[in-house]
Amino acid sequence: MRSLKPHLFLLMVVAIFSGNILVGKALSALPPFTISLSRVAIALVVMLPLGWHQVRHGGPVFRRYWRPLLGLALTGVAFFNALIYAALQFTSATNVAILESLIPVATLLLSVLLLGERYRLLQWAGVVISLSGAIVVITAGQDVDFVPGGLNPGNLIMLLAILVWVGYSLLVKEHMARFPRYGGLLVMLVIANLVLAPIALLEGAWEVLPRLTAAELAGLGYLGIFPSVVALLLYNSALAAIGPTRAAVYLNLLPVFTMLGAWWWLGEHILTVQVVGSLLVVVGVWCTIAPPRRSSRAGS
Repeated sequence: MRSLKPHLFLLMVVAIFSGNILVGKALSALPPFTISLSRVAIALVVMLPLGWHQVRHGGPVFRRYWRPLLGLALTGVAFFNALIYAALQFTSATNVAILESLIPVATLLLSVLLLGERYRLLQWAGVVISLSGAIVVITAGQDVDFVPGGLNPGNLIMLLAILVWVGYSLLVKEHMARFPRYGGLLVMLVIANLVLAPIALLEGAWEVLPRLTAAELAGLGYLGIFPSVVALLLYNSALAAIGPTRAAVYLNLLPVFTMLGAWWWLGEHILTVQVVGSLLVVVGVWCTIAPPRRSSRAGS
């Protein structure tokens, strides 16, 4: 059961991140850094009673490893989601989902280049299969142009967001275990608030926030609690257990979850080709996380 826990956590993370995209698109009339500041401010309030004790007693650790702590805060907490909300100003939620599904490929390649990790042919095949399935799911029944000239600003922003998240994943693998679980996230949220606040003010957050509707407040509440706190804690736990590449490949399920969410909330029809693409994604994820076979000699 313990070996299944990180995989269950990652499925929950994907569901939450899918909601992050759908809600972010619904809030796309708001400035992106204002959305991001609102979510980290709410998350800070949620985490304060959970992490304050650990922060008080973890001062030496935070001071000693302040550089990786700053990197974690800027990548995973502050700018990744701010870039997603900025991308949603220009492109669709489905485009964001398919581009975000490129994260496993980018993570694997950078792990090979920067960390010297080596992967089996089955894992490489799994990444390719799952990415192919994600493309099938997103492009089914749609006219999508993937040539460089067809990339709109939102797609380019998402490519930057992908690199930011890969950097966060690699930092988590190397450094997250140094920090207390709740205290570390609390400090990162403080840093994110300090960094995002001046940018949001330049966007005019001081005019936007007082005019929020009840629906917008509810959406920001979801973003502040689930993607900002719950998903990060689950993802960090799973990533530390199974590594950045095997954890990141679960994000290939994001287009499937997003498609199902659009069907549930928006009444969109699911095509047969989309079901086939979803199966490809699941098979690709299985190939990537499948443990290597032990030889009979090793077993004896």
